[in-house]
Amino acid sequence: MIKAGITCCSNGLKRAYTHKMPELESVLIKSGFDFEYSNHIYEKENVFGGTVTERAAALMEFYKNDEIDVIFDISGGDIANGILPYLDYDVIAKTNKLFFGYSDLTTVINAIYAKTGKKSVLYNVRNLVHLERCGIRYEAEKIIGDRKEQSSLYDVKYNFIQGTMMQGVVVGGNIRCFLKLAGTQYMPDMNGKILLLESNSGTVAKMETYLCQMKQLGIFDKISGIILGTFTEMESELCIPSIDTLVKRIVSKEMPIAVTSEIGHGRDSKAILIGEKLHIKD
Repeated sequence: MIKAGITCCSNGLKRAYTHKMPELESVLIKSGFDFEYSNHIYEKENVFGGTVTERAAALMEFYKNDEIDVIFDISGGDIANGILPYLDYDVIAKTNKLFFGYSDLTTVINAIYAKTGKKSVLYNVRNLVHLERCGIRYEAEKIIGDRKEQSSLYDVKYNFIQGTMMQGVVVGGNIRCFLKLAGTQYMPDMNGKILLLESNSGTVAKMETYLCQMKQLGIFDKISGIILGTFTEMESELCIPSIDTLVKRIVSKEMPIAVTSEIGHGRDSKAILIGEKLHIKD
């Protein structure tokens, strides 16, 4: 079996979530995983499953443990960026372990790429439970193995709304959380990158604010293209202007923009490697 270390680097899970864990564990076992939890999965004080140093140390223990093949973070929320100064990036750089996380883990994933050049996977492994209920299961190798095998978990469909082609290394993720890295050593070099953006909460005003901040940081002058995933609250509220319109208003007409409904916070969302070179065309 492939052994996974399970962490919560962001908000600790609420104790009420304990009854859902057996279903996730069952899916992981059926998929070919053994697993081990960190000691900081559940809330202990407010949203904290541990201090920043405790949560960082728990993650590093999995990187250092030769029995652990992959790391799944099952948290989300707000506080993951607190651990960034306490990670040992030299150790991370010497391993081939993939880190999986989504939402607030955008901070950790992009910091790992910025500091080590290593890829991570923007994906919520708890989605595997939903897929199992729908009669879909991926074997462990198809989840963490060589993407050249074309596992459909990574087979994302894109549609261009501006331009016809883009090429570059993918960075980004949740727009709000990615911007926490602005001005820090953990923000990736944006030159020539494809910027992936998605969001759970927030409507027009927040998205406009985030996009303006990116423009003022000079990000849109450096990147080679933009991928827009799902923007859950904007889409559910049928917001006008849409996220597509907001982005097109703020970037140049020469900027390639592709959209996909398959990356984001939905339970059926697929996985994408942050730090991998991508070439897509219409």
